[in-house]
Amino acid sequence: MDGETQTPPPPSSQPPPPPPPPTRTPLPIREDCWSEEQSATLIEAWGERHLELNRGNLRQKHWQEVADAVNDRHGSSIKKARRTDVQCKNRIDTLKKKYKVEKAKILASSGTFISKWPFYSRLDMLIGPNGSNKKQQQHLALPAPPLPPPPPQLMSPSSNSPPLALPLPYHRRTTPSSSLPHATVVPVAPRSKRPAPNPIPIGIDDSCFRRNYSAVAAAAAASSDSESSRSSEEESRRKDEEVDGVKELAQAITKFGEIYEKVEQVKQRQMVELEKQRMEFMKNLEFQRMQLFMDWQVQLEKIKRSKRSTASDVYG
Repeated sequence: MDGETQTPPPPSSQPPPPPPPPTRTPLPIREDCWSEEQSATLIEAWGERHLELNRGNLRQKHWQEVADAVNDRHGSSIKKARRTDVQCKNRIDTLKKKYKVEKAKILASSGTFISKWPFYSRLDMLIGPNGSNKKQQQHLALPAPPLPPPPPQLMSPSSNSPPLALPLPYHRRTTPSSSLPHATVVPVAPRSKRPAPNPIPIGIDDSCFRRNYSAVAAAAAASSDSESSRSSEEESRRKDEEVDGVKELAQAITKFGEIYEKVEQVKQRQMVELEKQRMEFMKNLEFQRMQLFMDWQVQLEKIKRSKRSTASDVYG
């Protein structure tokens, strides 16, 4: 039995199990990823402040308000999920760039291309040319206020329009019973917008109007003469004032020249006196120097004589 070779077991009909699939590490989620709901909330919050500032740029406090609005609606307890003002500003810049790309596509297609981007219509109202001119179009589209109804045309004594005609009595001679007059109303044309000039009554002489016209002309001429005389008097008075001013200026200049001349004379006299004092001082100084020199010579001569006398006594 020991010498017999062992036969290997028959191969199994089942295939070997496949190797386990490699484990994939989950991709990191960016902290600045924006969902569609968050982007819509951001656009609404930013758009309100953009319109409040008359389509101007937002400051840091406004961006902080926008971030607070987004966090209040979509915030969570995780600190990393809360949006900051810088993230909101960067997201708005990204949305603006996307809007410009969509707008360029529409302009290039001459209006045939319709953007399917969900935020295009809202951003077009906020930063598009139609949205910026909407306010001006509203002002232009407002109808003008209706004019107030004209006041009823009342006949006043001071109006220039002719008054309504009064009923004229009509006398009948046939029967005495018809003593009461029958009135006939004369139709009057409606008053035009411009008042008609007062007609000159017939039967009045033109001399009164000529006299009035001559009186008015005389009064106008007198007033013009008085105005011209008044203006000439004012002009002459102005010229006299100018002449007086020039005279006063000339007198002031003359006085200033006299004072300046006196000051210069005093300065010259002082300079002469100072020069005399300086010359006198130099003269006295030179005299003292000569005096000292002569005294020194005399003393030196005396010393020489005394030395000679002592030497002669020693050798004598």
